[in-house]
Amino acid sequence: MASYPPGAQKAKLDYTIDRKVYDEFVKICSRKGLAPQVILEQAMKKFTQTGQI
Repeated sequence: MASYPPGAQKAKLDYTIDRKVYDEFVKICSRKGLAPQVILEQAMKKFTQTGQI
């Protein structure tokens, strides 16, 4: 059985997203000084906990 090193493990997501929506999201994240992947991780975590975004 494979052993993984301790710490955070990452998964690469491959989804097709409308370019205008993506560009606007990244622009807003940049303006607020946030990393888009952190926002997505938090949204996914909240959704799995509460079933709501």
